[in-house]
Amino acid sequence: MNPKITAATLRAMKERGEPIAALTAYDYPMAKLLDEAGVTLLLVGDSLGMVVLGYPDTTQVTMPEMEHHVRAAARARPTALLGADLPYRSYETVEAAVTHARRLVAAGAEFVKAEGGREILPQIQAIVAAGIPFCGHLGMLPQHVLEEGGYHIKGRKEEEHQKLLADARALAEAGAFAVVLELVTPPVAREISQQIPIPTIGIGSGPDCSGQILVTHDLIGAFPWFTPRFVKPRLNSAAEIQTAVAAWKKSLQPADS
Repeated sequence: MNPKITAATLRAMKERGEPIAALTAYDYPMAKLLDEAGVTLLLVGDSLGMVVLGYPDTTQVTMPEMEHHVRAAARARPTALLGADLPYRSYETVEAAVTHARRLVAAGAEFVKAEGGREILPQIQAIVAAGIPFCGHLGMLPQHVLEEGGYHIKGRKEEEHQKLLADARALAEAGAFAVVLELVTPPVAREISQQIPIPTIGIGSGPDCSGQILVTHDLIGAFPWFTPRFVKPRLNSAAEIQTAVAAWKKSLQPADS
């Protein structure tokens, strides 16, 4: 049996130059399958709002919904490090951040993730002080999609470049064990990865991060109605399911019909 992966494991992987493979999991069977496939980190992401619950974006995901899916994924007892997103508006104050982080841990999460840099530094420090491992999230912030008017690549402007660097350094100093970089220009993602001691986990941010994370549904073609431009699906499971169902339906017909 492989040893349990921890935040310290990821730090050691960065130091060795060993890539971190991270994927989303929202339920027991997927968490178990991905863990058996050797995935390093599993995230119960608030992306479940779109690919599982049918919401238009992540801002409608509730805390009870996150807890429900964390419990399901945690029942797989993965060797992978299992974490969860703090949902929209659940960490606006220090007290709320710690309270909701503890609720996710009670549901089975081994770390929590929240979006933002220095503007949520007190919340991050309080979560870490409470003994809860914290993963940051910089770049494109899905929970801010409504106020930003869509999903935009970050780091093209020098102001964004400098803010990303400063925020990444602040997260590391505050005790975050890793940071997700979403839709950050590859040169800036590479620079951040070189300058901070904690692992960077990229999504649409080029090949030079310490690891990569994808929404599993995008990777396996399980959500055919939308696929991000930076994703190359490795399977068309939606078509496979529809083919299997069609074959099964056909088998129900009488042989002489």
